[in-house]
Amino acid sequence: LLLASSLRRRGFAVTVAHDGPAALELVEQLAPHVAILDLGLPVMDGVELGTRIRERLGDGAPALVALTGYGQRGARERTAAAGFVHHLVKPVQIAQLTELLAGLARAGQ
Repeated sequence: LLLASSLRRRGFAVTVAHDGPAALELVEQLAPHVAILDLGLPVMDGVELGTRIRERLGDGAPALVALTGYGQRGARERTAAAGFVHHLVKPVQIAQLTELLAGLARAGQ
């Protein structure tokens, strides 16, 4: 929630879900440009969530960004295979994340 507050203060519209199924429902309803997913989500992990988002929304899927404590090569390979455009390891610098989000917005993703 601290990250969401920090992003809101910087002008980003942020909605938070606390598990995979709730996040999937929100993404389908809100059609965001970017979805920042934690890989360690309860019920459905972030890679499975990202895969389901891409399956359901196809070309309309948001850009997927992993924000996780898992920085090992295997985790990075899983996110890349699931279509994530970035894999950030916690703790992330808010300046780095806002720059990334602004870049994705400029690219039209």
